[in-house]
Amino acid sequence: MSAPHDRQSATESPLRSGGEGKRARPRRLAYAGAGALALVAATAGALSWYASTLPPLDLAAASDRSTVVLDREGKLLRPFVTGDGRWKLPVGATDVDPRYLAMLKAYEDKRFDDHLGVDPQGIIRAAGQMLGNGRIVSGGSTLTMQVARLLEPRQERSLSAKLRQAVRALELERRFGKTEILDLYLTLAPFGGNLEGVRAASFAYFGKEPKRLSTAEAALLVALPQSPETRRPDRFPEAALKARERVLARVEAAGLVTPGEVAAARDEPIPTARKPFPALAPHTAEQVVAGYPEQKRHSLSLDARWQASLEQLARERAIGQGPQLSIAILVADNETGEIRASVGGVDYFDAGRAGSLDLTQALRSPGSALKPFIYALAFDNGLAHPETMLEDRPTRYGLYVPENFDLGFQGMVSARKALQLSLNLPAVELLSALGPQRFLSRLKDAGAAIAMPKEGGAPGLAIGLGGLGITLSDLTRLYVGLARGGEVVPLKVTATTDPGTVPLRLVEPVAAFYVADTLLGAPPPLNAAPGRIAYKTGTSYGYRDAWAVGFDRRHTIGVWVGRADNGAVPGLVGRAVAAPILFDAFARIGHDPRPFLQPPGVIAATSATLPPPLRHLRQDVPKTVAALATPGLKLAFPPEGARIDLAASSPEGGRPQLGLKVAGGVAPFTWLVDGAPITGPVRRRETEWQPPGKGFVRISVVDAAGASESVSVRLQ
Repeated sequence: MSAPHDRQSATESPLRSGGEGKRARPRRLAYAGAGALALVAATAGALSWYASTLPPLDLAAASDRSTVVLDREGKLLRPFVTGDGRWKLPVGATDVDPRYLAMLKAYEDKRFDDHLGVDPQGIIRAAGQMLGNGRIVSGGSTLTMQVARLLEPRQERSLSAKLRQAVRALELERRFGKTEILDLYLTLAPFGGNLEGVRAASFAYFGKEPKRLSTAEAALLVALPQSPETRRPDRFPEAALKARERVLARVEAAGLVTPGEVAAARDEPIPTARKPFPALAPHTAEQVVAGYPEQKRHSLSLDARWQASLEQLARERAIGQGPQLSIAILVADNETGEIRASVGGVDYFDAGRAGSLDLTQALRSPGSALKPFIYALAFDNGLAHPETMLEDRPTRYGLYVPENFDLGFQGMVSARKALQLSLNLPAVELLSALGPQRFLSRLKDAGAAIAMPKEGGAPGLAIGLGGLGITLSDLTRLYVGLARGGEVVPLKVTATTDPGTVPLRLVEPVAAFYVADTLLGAPPPLNAAPGRIAYKTGTSYGYRDAWAVGFDRRHTIGVWVGRADNGAVPGLVGRAVAAPILFDAFARIGHDPRPFLQPPGVIAATSATLPPPLRHLRQDVPKTVAALATPGLKLAFPPEGARIDLAASSPEGGRPQLGLKVAGGVAPFTWLVDGAPITGPVRRRETEWQPPGKGFVRISVVDAAGASESVSVRLQ
């Protein structure tokens, strides 16, 4: 009987033992869990105590970045080193190729998106390696811990240093999001020498933004921060190659790249030299940085693509002209006055060409480039029309005897043809009738800084042919005014608009249109299509400066060619040297084919159908005789700047009538409003005009001797 009992006991005994084992395991797990919780609590308490002993985290290293100058779309034009000579370009996760970020996390911190700053698994692995090897093999650092180390750099690799990094990492995770921490790493990570941040490294080693890195490029940038000085590809290409191979192997094993992509990446050579950083528009960039030294980011109105293309154009053309020749190019938006490209010289670092000087701001003689404004003011003041006949023949003005560039004469020519052929004598004749001081004052009133010769005194007729100084910037600004219908606006390099800027009126829209339409018919340089841009050239005395300025509906481009030291260059003629550059520049930025807008009041006529005072500048009664026989022409009413109430001048039940009155001068008189005749020649000194509405108008009167007088009034 005992045997069965024993068997039963023996059979039940394991069951009881198993039951007791099952009850014992939770008890042991509970003990272990309690121990772990106690350890975690103790560790947390120790870390909290240690954190309380540390000074506040200093983020100054993150805020100290390179000053950057950007174009209108945010493309980098030129960066500047920090005060201590480092390249540290601002960068964020959105500025970097997503594949690079994935490779970085896979290689450095695959649980970055999940941990709280410290990765327990990484620490356990690092501790095991240290115990097995007797030294620190890997630190188990997360990307957050690496950011902490970069913010508080320490040379030693010790447990206390790791503890400090861990505490700082937890602090960073509390204060910032994952993306912000990643941005800090991308900005602070060292890449050898004076390169800090992945953006600076990408430009230095690959010459491009880190937005679109190849697999090989991304792998190299992942590998460099671990040992930036010993893996620098420009000094230790073999070490850099091995480091890149380790990254490629790791990311291939993680399934981030295909074997084919890895094979192609291995065939890609390691860069063995650093590339130069972008240096587009160096003159403009230096000026804006000097103007706002505390500002780290400057957004300009320039277009980086146009800037690079036109700098290359200037370089190519200057090489063919001689070792000391330089070229300046300015592109302006007619609507806003924003500068889209500014080439101050051929090569910033070329001492022979004085490349560091911004020649868009150099005062130079414009030659014939100011002639369009003589004609514009003559048209505006009722002295002439594009079809007015002028005399191109030898003429003496006291001691001044002007000559044409080719020393020949055309005889009787229209004002249109005289301007298109850039004849000197008709331009001087118009300037004589207009008055040099009046012409100069109008240019200055439009915002142009004019430099007169040192002799001083009243300006003479030579100013119409280049006897003064003006910058390419101001000359281009005046041409922008012609393209805008006579309104001159400041040229600006910032992309922001200034609501307080008021355009300055140079001439009325009709006169501006006459000049634009005339210049559109100027003969183009060889191999260039005619009728595409309105342009004018200029050549200064002694072949020192060659100019070409042109515009279409959208843009105005100014070109200057010469030597920075103002030396003479044989054969330096605007039409032969500067004009081809102008047409090539328009071809590079794109030509606007739209015709110029024709304002109301434009007279499409021939010389025979014009009012008699406009048919010929020289009248039957010589001006000198008329001036002695009769008082000077004076517009008696309305006076300059008057504000006239149209309601008060309206007859009962009728349209308003404005009385016009002239004093002096030689009858008959022709009256014009905004350049358009409103009467034929009349002998009476008083007449009436029916205004079409309210606004600013320019009223002019021309007498039989060709004398004229104009006033601007406001009808309200």
